[in-house]
Amino acid sequence: MRDFSQNRSALALNTATLGHNMPGAGAGWSAEQTVDACAQRGIGGIVFWRPEIAGQAAVIGRYARQAGVKVVGLCRSPFLTGPLSLQNPQDIQDDFYKAIDETAALSGDVLTIVVGGVEAGTKGIQESLKHVAERVAAVCDYAAQCGVRLALEPLHPMYGGDRSCLTTTRDAFDLCDQIAASNLGVAIDVYHVWWDTDLPNQLKRAQGRIFGFHLCDWLGHTTDFLLDRGMMGDGVADLRGLRNAVENAGYAGFCEVEIFSAQNWWKRDPNDVLDVMVERFHSVC
Repeated sequence: MRDFSQNRSALALNTATLGHNMPGAGAGWSAEQTVDACAQRGIGGIVFWRPEIAGQAAVIGRYARQAGVKVVGLCRSPFLTGPLSLQNPQDIQDDFYKAIDETAALSGDVLTIVVGGVEAGTKGIQESLKHVAERVAAVCDYAAQCGVRLALEPLHPMYGGDRSCLTTTRDAFDLCDQIAASNLGVAIDVYHVWWDTDLPNQLKRAQGRIFGFHLCDWLGHTTDFLLDRGMMGDGVADLRGLRNAVENAGYAGFCEVEIFSAQNWWKRDPNDVLDVMVERFHSVC
């Protein structure tokens, strides 16, 4: 396992940690301010959310490169199924292509896919996963032409109804096997997989298909299942054990800190949040 006690070059900020995934949340820093703050701290990478780079992806990507901060990727694809998705399948596909274009314009490596919940008129997840497979397979070639990798992110089962019918790493790798595109892989997020005792077995299937590793923590007494993630070290997840499993499966990329925290971290000075994030990366991750 890599030694991060002193080195933070593999640390990446997902800007959701500062509230940039929710309108009106956080301190409202511009993308450029966030890049500068990362560069000042030696944080090696950054992951943006689509609303904050809308219409200026190329400019922001160039700014980050000039500052020496790697644009690791973009969050996220549109929901492909379920009650939160666009209702017209063509609109879903068009927005999927747009998200790929934005990732390419940023010179980002990975577009994260959060697939969406259970499709209207169906029960369980099998029918919804079929729609996911069809809609992902339809864009893989285009994404490859754009130099973009696609990372399926399984979410905790509590999100199965509305946000993600893809709830296990097993199902994510099954989709990768089914679609068989070289630029399709999986993102492993601590928040969503920390509970899964089968994860080490599933990671043996990785074969170079882990495209992201997301850090945060699961609070023992969480108050909001969406917006109360913990800073690393504040919860019950075995962070080093999870990273060890992911790295043993061949992952050597960025460790991306992604913390949704409406009542805690988003209310703090972003400079303090970043300083704590760096310290925790060195000490507990």
